[in-house]
Amino acid sequence: MVKALGFDFGTTNSVLAVAAGDTTHSMHFDSLAGSTDAMRTALSFMKDAKLGAQALKVEAGQAAIRAFIDNPGDCRFLQSIKTFAASPLFQGTQVFAKRHSFEDLMRVFLTKLRDYAGDGWADQYSRIVVGRPVHFAGSSPDPTLALERYGAALSEFGFPEVHYVYEPVAAAFYFAQNLKQDATVLVADFGGGTTDYSLIRFETKAGRLTATPIGHSGVGIAGDHFDFRIIDNVVSPLIGKGSLFKSFDKLLEVPSNYYANFGRWNQLSIFKTLKDFTDLKKLVRQSLEPEKLEAFVDLIEHDEGYPLYNAISATKMQLSKEDETEFYFAPLGEMSRRTVRRSDFEGWIAPELARIEGALDDVLQSTATAPETIDKVFLTGGTSFVPAVRGIFERRFDADRIESGGELLSIAHGLALIGEHEDIAHWTANAA
Repeated sequence: MVKALGFDFGTTNSVLAVAAGDTTHSMHFDSLAGSTDAMRTALSFMKDAKLGAQALKVEAGQAAIRAFIDNPGDCRFLQSIKTFAASPLFQGTQVFAKRHSFEDLMRVFLTKLRDYAGDGWADQYSRIVVGRPVHFAGSSPDPTLALERYGAALSEFGFPEVHYVYEPVAAAFYFAQNLKQDATVLVADFGGGTTDYSLIRFETKAGRLTATPIGHSGVGIAGDHFDFRIIDNVVSPLIGKGSLFKSFDKLLEVPSNYYANFGRWNQLSIFKTLKDFTDLKKLVRQSLEPEKLEAFVDLIEHDEGYPLYNAISATKMQLSKEDETEFYFAPLGEMSRRTVRRSDFEGWIAPELARIEGALDDVLQSTATAPETIDKVFLTGGTSFVPAVRGIFERRFDADRIESGGELLSIAHGLALIGEHEDIAHWTANAA
């Protein structure tokens, strides 16, 4: 029997799943941060005298985040490494004077998952099935390069077969296990960095589930962009964005590029080591609102990036349930207390919503598919809870056709199930 491992290598979280017949289970990971079946896609590197002069102590997932928070000045932290996969501009990053390519980082991450899994990785897998987005993140992504890098990273693990499947196809296969009749299914997969669509016709023939792919589309926009919009509109103005400083006899605006570092919370710690941060501290004396820039400097110096993003994430989640919520971030004091309305949030993310809806139009138009001919719509991923995102689908499809679930697990479990099929080539997307 084929023994397949499904690997959902996500921008925010990663999951490994194993199939046994028609059932699946997630691989369980035990690290210094506890036990989990979904691992944050993050790595930390620290020097450790016990390991020798050249060796580094490496952690992944929540353990990596904990290492970074506990040792902010001594720890090299990387997250969302998947976003670099298809970028020709990314040729590597320095980690304590040693260059690490994308392949190195992916290999190290999967090695840590294997270590954390312990006996759960004891079986010999005949194939690994890896999820890939329809459209990789980045301004000019190269999918061929991304798959070459994936292959190079996976080559050292000894898998006899490596296959790639579109992530929404895997989610669709997971969803289709519960179909009671033949159906045309549209899957929308909302990750941290990408939104992907797959349109698939599922039919049961001779007691076996078969599928005919109809079309795919995607866009490098998802939940991380929504978080940044909240920060940019709620937090950044409190710490000086848009404020002025004196330069000789001129009034100039504080450079906006300082605030671009909020794209990922760990960048704030890196920002602390850059010349830009030294320049920012000099601007405090010239600022017309020095208290704002002082708050920015304090936020950076005290490494408040991770708790800030937790507060932002909580605000976004509340706005999925309520029309308004209060944002408050203690390190910024009472000045941070603000009512955030869902209507404002939806205005901030309007450009991203337009691109997400545009990708939906693409798959429907390129396949000449009318919305009324689609039997089921399956939404998966945390961003699917955002009312404005759900509204894109509710305007086109009847509510009884829209379902959601498996926010963290559906892709990995679908990949594992596909991996047990002898006709796996029918499902793969091994080429760009």
